[in-house]
Amino acid sequence: MKIVCEGIELSEAVMKVSKACSAKTTTPILETVKITAKNDVLTLLATDGEIAIQKSIRAEVLEEGALCVPGKYFADFIKRLENEQISMATEEGKVVITYGDAVSSMQVLSADDFPAIDTDVNENRVELSAKDLKELISKTTFCCAQDDSRPVLKGCLIETREGYVCFTALDGYRMAVCRKSVVSTTGDVRIVCPGRTLNEIARMLGADDENITLNMQKNMLLVKIDDTILTSRLYEGEFVNVAGIVPRTFTSEVVVDKNALDESVERAAVLARTDKNSIVTFEIGEESMGISSNTVIGRVNERVGVLLEGKDVTISLNCKYVSDCLNAIADEKIRIGLNGAVSPCVVTPVDGDSYLYLILPVRTSA
Repeated sequence: MKIVCEGIELSEAVMKVSKACSAKTTTPILETVKITAKNDVLTLLATDGEIAIQKSIRAEVLEEGALCVPGKYFADFIKRLENEQISMATEEGKVVITYGDAVSSMQVLSADDFPAIDTDVNENRVELSAKDLKELISKTTFCCAQDDSRPVLKGCLIETREGYVCFTALDGYRMAVCRKSVVSTTGDVRIVCPGRTLNEIARMLGADDENITLNMQKNMLLVKIDDTILTSRLYEGEFVNVAGIVPRTFTSEVVVDKNALDESVERAAVLARTDKNSIVTFEIGEESMGISSNTVIGRVNERVGVLLEGKDVTISLNCKYVSDCLNAIADEKIRIGLNGAVSPCVVTPVDGDSYLYLILPVRTSA
């Protein structure tokens, strides 16, 4: 292989695809970026076995070929050549990189050992706006589980029905649901997509007025945005029955200013986070809500005005879960539904059902 390309274009491409390189693996080829030169196009590809990212850029291809470079090191090196024109050529098991008056080299692996990536994924399709897809991802994936005890919960349930798409994520302590209308769909789908995959898609998204198509087939998902293609395996296994988790009615419903509540919770959380349970307590009455945290460091006790329908209630919640929920919401006011101190706290819009957050309470000795 022998090519000439602009450093800035190569750097942007390798930085994007190297996010799919495996960080910890016993298979060295999964730590590499595969570079293929053909027809004046340079195609970069990386995968960790679950997610794969491919991007193509323009290049002057003097000799076609393919090789695999160490992803992390190659990305870091090329980032420092963004203002240079770069020449690359293979030579005796290494790639020689020429820029200006300098010459460097790096060891490579054979492209023949790189796993094949299937990009023929088009059995089912869901088309929606980039703006809505960004919001679906940002409002839900932070609730995906982080541990491997139940792998399916590391993913986000994606369902389409009656012209809408719904994303659901939960980790056993909290749940997020977001619903948006779709532009078109080939039919109802139900898949569980890794949260990491969705966050990578969010980073790829461009202008909000674009439409994005999610392509699905068996256990695979594919998204193409400009010259970048992302493919991902989907999780198998039964997702939690969400319908049985959310209460149908509430004994207490509160309408509160979201920003005022968020600011108060953040101040209480400064002290709450010094305790292992990170508890913030909410005492809800007819006209106001008390927000307090009490630790060995000190105590915070504030009040925020509310509109309450139903019974007074006191509930303790993990401050991080509350803050994550409030930070994901853009509305001025929110509705909070409660059924006492030991039942889930449910946050929804004042009007409509575009999102829902559920947080399990923390039991306290009091």
